[in-house]
Formats: sequence, C-alpha cells, structure tokens
Amino acid sequence: MASAPAGVVWTKTCLVLKRELGEATFGSWLGQAALRETGDEVCLVAATGVARDWIARHAWRRIGELWAQNDPLGRRLDLKSRMEFDSAGLMAAAPAFTTAVDEQISVAPEVFEVEAQAAPAAARQGRLLGLQDRFSFDTFVAGPSNEFAFAVARRVATWSDGHFNPVVFHGPYGFGKTHLLNALAWEAMRNEPTKRVVYLTAEKFTSTFVKALQDKQTAAFKDELRNADLLLIDDVHFVAGKVSTQEEMFHTLIALVEDGRRVVMTADRSPTEISEMEPRLRSHLQAGLVCGIEPADRALRLGILERKLQTLAQQGKFLPSAKPEVMQFLADRFTDSVRELEGALNTLVARVGGDLARLTLDEAQTILRPHLSCNERKVTVDQIQKVVSEHYGLKQADLISERRARAVARPRQVAMWLAKQITTRSLPDIGRRFGGRDHTTVLHAVRRIEGLKAEDPSIARDVDVLLRKLRG
Repeated sequence: MASAPAGVVWTKTCLVLKRELGEATFGSWLGQAALRETGDEVCLVAATGVARDWIARHAWRRIGELWAQNDPLGRRLDLKSRMEFDSAGLMAAAPAFTTAVDEQISVAPEVFEVEAQAAPAAARQGRLLGLQDRFSFDTFVAGPSNEFAFAVARRVATWSDGHFNPVVFHGPYGFGKTHLLNALAWEAMRNEPTKRVVYLTAEKFTSTFVKALQDKQTAAFKDELRNADLLLIDDVHFVAGKVSTQEEMFHTLIALVEDGRRVVMTADRSPTEISEMEPRLRSHLQAGLVCGIEPADRALRLGILERKLQTLAQQGKFLPSAKPEVMQFLADRFTDSVRELEGALNTLVARVGGDLARLTLDEAQTILRPHLSCNERKVTVDQIQKVVSEHYGLKQADLISERRARAVARPRQVAMWLAKQITTRSLPDIGRRFGGRDHTTVLHAVRRIEGLKAEDPSIARDVDVLLRKLRG
C-alpha cells in the first residue's frame, strides 16, 4: 500500500484540528505527533505518554471522525506513544508523516550510536576531546523552545554549504546547550571522518592559552585550533573580561571564518548581552547566526522525563512506567534546569528501582523533600497569594474572600495548587489560610488545576510563570 495517501489524509485532518483546537493547544499536544504506516496498519505516534493520554481523552474521537471522512481506504487508525512504538520494533520499517501544517523545521529521529556507526578512530578522537557518548541527537528531546537550534545543529553537522558562520547557541543554564554541541561534534565526525573537529570549553581554551604563553608555545596553540575544520567552544561567556584570551579567541575566529572553516559556540546569554566582552569579538559572534534556546515548557519537560525514564529502565532492566501524577509533579516542580529535572528522576529510581511504577505522589514528594529543601528558598502561602493576586490583577484579600466569580475562583485555585506543590503545608492548613476553607475544597482545586494544565495552554503558561517568580 502506498504511503502517500496516509500522509495526505493526516495533513487534511491536522488542518481542521489546528483550526478547531487553536494553534497553542494543537502545538502542545499534536505538534510533535507523527503518522506511521506499516503494511495495512496506520498509527498516530504521540511524542510522550502524557501527550498520548491527552489526545485519547480530548481529541481522539474527533480525529477518528476526520480520518474516516478523509481516508478513502477506510483504514483503522491506532494511537501509541513514541516509547510504545519504539519498543514494538516498528521504528525502522515505518516512514513518518509529520504534521506539515505546523510549518516548522522538523528532523526525523534516527538511531545514533557512536560505537556502532562512527568509525573507531572518530569514537576514540571524540573521547580524547572530552565528548560524552550519551549526548547525541537521538537522546536530545526537541520541542518548541529548542527545535530551531536543534535543526540548525543537525544542518551544521552535515557539513552542508551555505550555513551561517559562526553559529552561537545561547540560553539558560541546564537546557541542552552542551548536549547539542556534543551531539553536533559526534554527528560531524560520523559524517566526515577525515575532517578535523576540535571541541573544548572556553575555560579549557583559557587555561591552555595561558599555559602556552608561559611555556612560549603560542605558535603550537594557534596551529592546533586554526587547523580545525570545525571548532566547537562551550560557554564562551567565560572569556568575558579576560583581555588577552579574548584577543586570541578573536583572531582564531577570524582566521577560521575567513578560511571557510566552521565555528560553533554556546553562551549563557546572547552576545549582545555579554557587556564584559571585547566589542570586536562580540560583534563577530553576532555576525553569524545566533540561536536562542528558551526554558523547556511543560510538554517538553514531560517528554524529557519519559526519554530519561526509558534510558534508566533499559539500564536497570525494569519497565519504563511511572504514575502520571508523579511525572507531572516532577515536570511542574523542576522548571529551572533539565539537569535538575533528570536528577530528581535519578533520585527516585535510585531509591525504588523497578518499583517506580507503584510509587505514589506522596511517596515521591517524601523522597525528594530533603533535596528540595536544600536547593530553594522557603516560599510561604502568604507569598504565593501576593504573587498570584498581582499576576491576575486582584487584591490578596480577594483570594481569601467568599467571592465565587470565575475571575477570582480560578486564581484562587491556582494559588491553592501552588501552595500544595511548593510548600510543606497540609491540605487543611492551606484551606485555613484561604479564608477557613475545608481541605476538600483545596483538594478539588488541586485536581482542577492539574486537569486544566493539560487542557488549557493559558493556565499551563500562568502556572509556569508563577512557579518561576516564586522560586526567584
């Protein structure tokens, strides 16, 4: 059976869904889904198990209607998460039809294992450079906040002509810049084993340069870097304020770019915001392509957790399963860094191993509580009420009043949800601090916001913003 008709049917279905659901909701839950066809079977593959569950609850009936209307062959459409589909062993044989109506840069996932695919010499060279095997494109979870940078990195790694030079990836600590740079290096060496790739941190650049000055070996230092076909420097902001190091980096950059060689760097902020950097260097970094990586949104954090859980389960030989409320708690609780997010899951797996599937939310919170209390400032219910009321343009008194208007009730529920998530107060105690309400009212509010976060992108955004404000 030809695969094209299935792709056409799915594109038509997506056009209607995008109009009916709205761009934000469609993008959050269906934007990363793909249609895969094997023989007579057609499967919609959701990015994560959480996305699969949302689609099943809120869109599957409508998808079925649209599919039936547009598919002249009357094929049955199945629904699976990417993890389920991969574990069924279907990935290699199944061509994917992505949601082209998104008009986004998308790259089909491919299995990339350094030992299996890269030449042994390239693998040895990668380890000598300090590259980490686990940081590949296959293990990088893409989403709206990083997909452009991801696509650019894939493009650079193919050694294609016409790419911008230099490329600078910038974004907050812990959201994948180093992962992306490592993945780019591995893929570039795999694609062109004879090309010379050099990877180092800006700190390593600085220390090596200083030692070369002391040993009067600057000529060797220059040759080592300027003979690279691809130079990758991580955390370039580290050289800001270091006059001689910046001067050397500037001349290295100019020499490579003018010779048609490629340079990719990462920084914790855009070059325009690195005020301590020498103007000439900053200007040349801005002259190429500057790609921002934003903090991961909730859907992406859930996807990252699922991918990490799959990896841990393979290593520990247990089923990659956890209660949805535990995964959602982690995604909502660890918003500032992917490293911290993955670290929290590591902690749970280290404690309970294969029993993770039976771990309750209360048990997970108990295990992580010492870690949480050490790594963030205390937040009180009063502070939550002040921040929430300010966010929604209300008075703090409104949140503890008897008013039941939606404009007050929904922010009150959000505040109760936040109090449950980031304070150690019990439900009855939270209720007392919201005008003497019963603990069942608080429980209802918590469950209501949990549901709305999956259904309403505006609530999900509000919660994300408020969590960041409260955690400083």
